[in-house]
Amino acid sequence: MKKITNFLKNMFFLMAILLINQAFAQSGVLSGKVTDSKGEAVIGANVVAGSNSTMTDSNGIYTFSSVSNGSITITTSYIGFQTNVKEAIVEGNTTIDFVLQEETSDLNEVVVTGVVNPKTKLKSSVSITTVNAKQIEQSAPRSTAEIFRTIPGIRSESSGGEGNSNISVRGVPISSGGSKYLQIQEDGLPVLLYGDISFGTADIFTRFDRNVAKIEAIRGGSASTLSSNSPGGIINFISKTGKTEGGSMATSFGLDYNDFRTDVEYGSRIGEGLYFHVGGFYRAGEGVRSPGFTANNGGQFKFNITKEFENGSVTIYTKFLNDRAAAYMPMPIKVTGTNSDPNWDSVSGYDATTGALQSVYLSQNVGLGPDGELRRGKVADGMHPVSKTIGASINFDLLNGWKLSNNGRFSFNNGQFIAPFPAEVASAASIANSFGAGSTLSYANDGSAFNTANGLVARIHMFDVQLNNFNNFMNDFRITKKYDKVGITAGYFKSIQNISMSWLWNSYLQEVSDNNPRLINVTDASGNLLSQNGLYAYGVPYWGNCCTRNYDTQYNVSAPYANVTLDATEKLSLEGGIRYDKGQVDGSFSGAVQTVYDINNDGDISTPESSVSAVDTANANAVDYSYGYVSYTLGANYLLNEQQSFFVRYSKGASAKADRILFSGLNYLDGDKINSLDYLAQAEFGYKRKFSKGYLYATLFSSATTEEGGFEASSNSIIDNDYKSYGLELESSYDVNEDLNFRGGFTYTKAEITSGANDGNQPRRQPKLMYNFIPTYKFSQSKNTLGLSFIGQTKAYAQDNNDLVMNGFVIVNGFVEFGLTKGLSLNVAGNNLLDTLAITESEEGSITENTTNIVRARPLPGRSISMTLSYKF
Repeated sequence: MKKITNFLKNMFFLMAILLINQAFAQSGVLSGKVTDSKGEAVIGANVVAGSNSTMTDSNGIYTFSSVSNGSITITTSYIGFQTNVKEAIVEGNTTIDFVLQEETSDLNEVVVTGVVNPKTKLKSSVSITTVNAKQIEQSAPRSTAEIFRTIPGIRSESSGGEGNSNISVRGVPISSGGSKYLQIQEDGLPVLLYGDISFGTADIFTRFDRNVAKIEAIRGGSASTLSSNSPGGIINFISKTGKTEGGSMATSFGLDYNDFRTDVEYGSRIGEGLYFHVGGFYRAGEGVRSPGFTANNGGQFKFNITKEFENGSVTIYTKFLNDRAAAYMPMPIKVTGTNSDPNWDSVSGYDATTGALQSVYLSQNVGLGPDGELRRGKVADGMHPVSKTIGASINFDLLNGWKLSNNGRFSFNNGQFIAPFPAEVASAASIANSFGAGSTLSYANDGSAFNTANGLVARIHMFDVQLNNFNNFMNDFRITKKYDKVGITAGYFKSIQNISMSWLWNSYLQEVSDNNPRLINVTDASGNLLSQNGLYAYGVPYWGNCCTRNYDTQYNVSAPYANVTLDATEKLSLEGGIRYDKGQVDGSFSGAVQTVYDINNDGDISTPESSVSAVDTANANAVDYSYGYVSYTLGANYLLNEQQSFFVRYSKGASAKADRILFSGLNYLDGDKINSLDYLAQAEFGYKRKFSKGYLYATLFSSATTEEGGFEASSNSIIDNDYKSYGLELESSYDVNEDLNFRGGFTYTKAEITSGANDGNQPRRQPKLMYNFIPTYKFSQSKNTLGLSFIGQTKAYAQDNNDLVMNGFVIVNGFVEFGLTKGLSLNVAGNNLLDTLAITESEEGSITENTTNIVRARPLPGRSISMTLSYKF
C-alpha cells in the first residue's frame, strides 16, 4: 500500500512539472512600439490584445505578459489617429509594431450628437460636421464663435468679441441676436435653454479650451426632436474623458497685441475601469483690440471622472467659469459710393480693425439699481459670465436588448454685460443742436472746447445689464429597446431656466477716437451745464427711456419624445421621431419710471439728476402663461456600399421665445395671445462618399421659417418676418499625400423674406455664398507643419430693405508649427493676415449716395499674431 501511495505521489509531481512546462511553452510576451507617420512615439495609445488592454508608455512601448500562443487580434487607437487593427500570430516572445495615421474625420467616425444611438456618419441620416482640437488650431480662431465659421451651413457673426455673437444656420434669419434656432450644448445638454436671451446668449457662457476633444455640429435632421428650441441644429462641445492617458500644457501670448493665456489639461486611468480628466485655462490682457484696460481677465476649470462597469458607465463632471472679455458693439465706419456699390473704410482717427469704444475715461456706470439703491457697474467687466455646474451621465446596457441613459446637470449662472453702444454718431454741431440751439461741447477732463479732427461725436448708450440669476437644471432621460431590426427609444427632457436680469442704462457723449476717447460735456446757450463728466442722462431719453428694466421669470419645460429606427434591409435604415415641448412661464417684469435723485450725493440736483430712470417696481407686469408645440422628423439612409450612402430627411419644430417678448404690451396671462413661438421646417437630401484618402459630404436643403416677432435691443424695434431658403452644403477633406491635406466647406444659400413690407427681399446679413478652404502641409523630414485658412463670404444686405450692401470678404489665417523636441512644439498663428476690413452687420440700412456717410457697423478684428509654446505628455 505504501508503495502504491509513493508511486501516485511521484506521478502527480511529474504531471505538475509537465503541465507547468507546457503552460510556459504555450505562452509568451507580446510587445511592440506605436509610432506616428513621422516615426514619433505615440504616448498613451490604447492597445487591446484579445481580452486584455494596456497603454503605451513614454516611449510608445506596449507589453503584454503571458499571452497564449496562436492567432490574436490587436487593436490600437488614439485620439486624432485612425484606429489600426492587425491579426497576428503569437509564438513565444513576439513583437508587433504599429504606425498610426492621423485621422481625417472621415465618414466612419461615430456620431453622438442628435442621435438616439451612436452611429457612423456614413450610416446617419443627418448632416453633421466634426471638428477636432487640431483642426480648430489650424483655423487660428480668436474666439469661440470664430470656430463655427468653418462649419458648412453655419453663419457665425463673430465680431462681438468672446461672446454676444449672432449664429444662424441655412438661411434661417438672425432676427434679434444670439442663436435662436440653434442650440449650443456641452456634453449633450444645452448651455442655456434659450439661445437668444438678451445680453445672456449661450456663447457668453461657453469657452473652448484644451478640455474639449471635439465639436460636433448637426444641421436640421433630428435636432428638433432630441433637444428643445433647436429646429435649426445643435453645436455640441464634447469633453475629453481621460480614458486615454495623456495631457498637455500651453502658454500663448500676442506678438502684436497684449494678451497672455495658459492652458493645462491631463487625463488618466486611476484604477480598473476608472479614469478622469481635469484641465482649464487662465488669461489676462487687452485682447486683439485696444480698450485701454485689461479686458480679458479670468478662466475656466473642468473636471470629470468615469467609472466603467461590465454593462455601462457613470460619469460625474463639473465646471467653474469666471471670465471677463470686452463686448464690442457697432463702431463708426465711413461709407462712400452708392448703396449697391459702397466703399467701406475707417473713419479718420478711428481704425475699425483695432479700435474700441471702451475708454479709461469711461470706467464706470453709476445709477439706480433694480431695488432703487445706488449701484455701480464696472465697464472693464464687459461680458462677465460666472458659471458653476455639476452633472452626471449614466449609461447602461440592460438585459434583453434594453438600454438606459440619463444625463443631468445643475448650473448656477450669473454675471454682467456692460458695453458702450453708439446710439448715434454725428457731427459735433448736430449733436450740440439736439440739446437746443446755441449749445456747445467741451471735453469733460479739462474743460477745453471740442476740437477732434474728424469732428464726430458718439451718443453712447451704456448697455449695463446685471445677469442676476440664470441658474438652470437640465435632465435628459431615455430608454431604448432593440427588437432585431427595430429600435424604439422613449425619452423625457426636463428643464428649469431662470432669467433674472436688470437693465440699467445711462447716456454719454464721447469723441470718436480709437485711442481712449474722451468724454464730452454739453452746455446750453445760457451757460448751464447739461451733463456731468460726459453723462447727460441717467437713462436713455434718445430712445424714450425704454431701457431701464428688470426681469424675474422662470421657464419650466417638460418634453416627452419618442424615436423609432428600422433597419429595413442591410442597406436601408429608416428613422422617425416626435417630441412635445410644454413650457410654463411665470414671474414678472418691470419697465422704467423717471424720478429726481441726487446720484452723486453733493446736495444739488443737476440737470441729469432731475430725471433719473428707475425700475418701476410699483407697477410690475405679471407673467403667467404656457406654450406647447410638437416637433417631428422622418429620415432614411441608404448605404450604396461600404464607401458611400445617401439620405433624405424632413423635420419640423419650433423655438420658443423668452425675454424677447416681455416688451411689447401683450397679455402675459394668456398663452393663446402671446407670440411665443417661431416655427421652422427643413427638408434635406444628402450624399456621403468616403475615399481612401478623404471624404465628400453634400447636402441639398430647403427651409421655411414662420416668425411671430421679437425685440431687438440695438435697434429698439420688433422684428417680425417669415422666410424661406434653399441651398447646397459641401464639405470635403483629401490627403494628396502623407504630408499635404486639403480641407474645406462651401454653402450656397438662396434666402427670401416671404411676408410684410419686405416681401421678396433677401434677409439682412445673409450672403449667398460662404466658404472655407484650409490647406496644411507637413514637412516629412521634420516635425514642422505649415497651414493656411481662407474663410469668406459674398456680399450681403445690411438690412431687410435691401438697399445698403455689405461687401464680400475673405479672411486669411495661417500658422506654422515647429517641433522643437519630443512633445515640445512652438506654434505661430496669424488671424486676418491681410488686415481685411470685414463688415458683418450694420445698424443703418441705407446711405446718401455719392457723399461721405458715417454708419455704425461691426467689423471683424484686424491682423493679430500670436505665439504658443505647448508640451504634450
